[in-house]
Amino acid sequence: MNLDVIDHWLRAAAISAATFVSEDATCIATGLLIHSDQLNWALGLGACVLGIFLGDLGLWLAGRVFGRRMLGWRWVSTRLPASRAEHWGRWFDRRGWTAVLAARFLPGTRLPVYVAAGILGQRAGRFALWALLAALLWTPVLVLVVAALGEVVVAPIQRLLGAGWIAFAAALVVCWLLVRVASLSATAIGRARLWAGISRFWRWEFWPAWLFYIPLIPWLAYLAVRHRGLTTPTAANPGIVPHGGVVGESKFEILSKLPPEWIVPSALIAPAPDAERVAILQRTIAERGWQFPLILKPDAGQRGAGLRLVRDSEAVARYFAEHPQAVLAQAYHPGPFEAGIFYYRLPSEPTGRILSITDKQFPVLIGDGVATVESLIWRHPRFRMQAGTFLARMNGQAASILPAGERLPLTIAGNHCQGTLFRDGSHMITPALEEAVDAIARRFDGFFFGRFDVRYGDVNALRAGHGFAIVELNGVTSESTNIYDPAWRLGRAYRVLFRQWALLFEIGAQNRSLGRPVSRLGAVLRDAAAHYRERAANLLSD
Repeated sequence: MNLDVIDHWLRAAAISAATFVSEDATCIATGLLIHSDQLNWALGLGACVLGIFLGDLGLWLAGRVFGRRMLGWRWVSTRLPASRAEHWGRWFDRRGWTAVLAARFLPGTRLPVYVAAGILGQRAGRFALWALLAALLWTPVLVLVVAALGEVVVAPIQRLLGAGWIAFAAALVVCWLLVRVASLSATAIGRARLWAGISRFWRWEFWPAWLFYIPLIPWLAYLAVRHRGLTTPTAANPGIVPHGGVVGESKFEILSKLPPEWIVPSALIAPAPDAERVAILQRTIAERGWQFPLILKPDAGQRGAGLRLVRDSEAVARYFAEHPQAVLAQAYHPGPFEAGIFYYRLPSEPTGRILSITDKQFPVLIGDGVATVESLIWRHPRFRMQAGTFLARMNGQAASILPAGERLPLTIAGNHCQGTLFRDGSHMITPALEEAVDAIARRFDGFFFGRFDVRYGDVNALRAGHGFAIVELNGVTSESTNIYDPAWRLGRAYRVLFRQWALLFEIGAQNRSLGRPVSRLGAVLRDAAAHYRERAANLLSD
């Protein structure tokens, strides 16, 4: 066979295979190669169409063969929660071929629609025809437009970087961004997603934790040197095991060391067969006079992962089936308000102080009788920033229309990462409240540093030091969460965070000098790795 023919076939195969990694990037790269006369247009276009078509068939086949099991896979569940699959399934039932065509042109919809089509069990031949038509309509537009207009992007980049592969890669990135912006701008939800992504650059409260904490690294290094050890903070709360509350501590054990009259009534449901755990909880409800709804959450969880409000025994059974580990059951405190009270006490001092209070405001969606729940979330200037979190737990409500004036709570967990708005509550700090919190904390032997999450019904009662109940007490890795107040400047947030960590190291160092143990770094890392593996499983099940 002619070597040129073999070369053409190899190029076509490489292009088709590349579409499995990124369709848009492959089509754009193909268009740029056509533009620079390095690739025959018919060969490049045909290879892109073939690869995209085979990829679409693969999504349908995965949905058909694996069905609901596929929704439990981590990669799929982060992009297609079960509730979203049901939504797209209903859409596919109503729209059929228009759904397949629309998904090809609407960003973010192809995977859920095509997998949902496979789960619904539609005939393969009909889907293949629709998918091929969609690929034939979409692919030439993208490839040939890039080939025709490539000079607009390529020329200035080549003048700056030359004509090598670096310039080609830069042109590819620029074209991909332009295509992405154009496709998102085509729909209202797409525009909302685009604006949410852009605004993250200055809305620092939504930065990923690894990025937000980068400026803290030199400060932590300085504190570790000054106080002779990176794990010095693990001695700050010797009454909380392991490691003073770094990770993996038992919520129930911590609550049991606090004055019972100040905590939300709680019970620990240990690992056991599901039916046995349901029976244990039912006995607890009867013996203590509890009533539904109840709060269930992993006993060693963090940041609201796995927290659920359950309203009947059937919901309890489903929760236990999803969470085989130890579970903390709590009577539901009606609130309706919640706050995070950050407390510290130096071992050398007889009394402690309140460092900060966070006023937690739960997100509530208000219907207009016209728009769907999903549309209302994307329209909201704040809710759109965490739309993925809210939509993942809609349980089929995303496509429903909320009646005018009806209120839909979007989360019950008082955690920023779960969607709750944090405001600085320093106006609630009073001598009476500080005295009450200090008295509670000092009854916990070995506690010096952490955050009380409390529920209360009246702010004046809270300021007077009564009328609140403790939901959780978090240890040394607690944050002074008022720093996430969107009204705060970034510099102010870092000043509070730097002071918090300085206090933590100082408390740990003082306790160490009193003979309190300090954890080894290897033990901390080992326990942290085990905890976050379990936390990932909790996130998948919610």
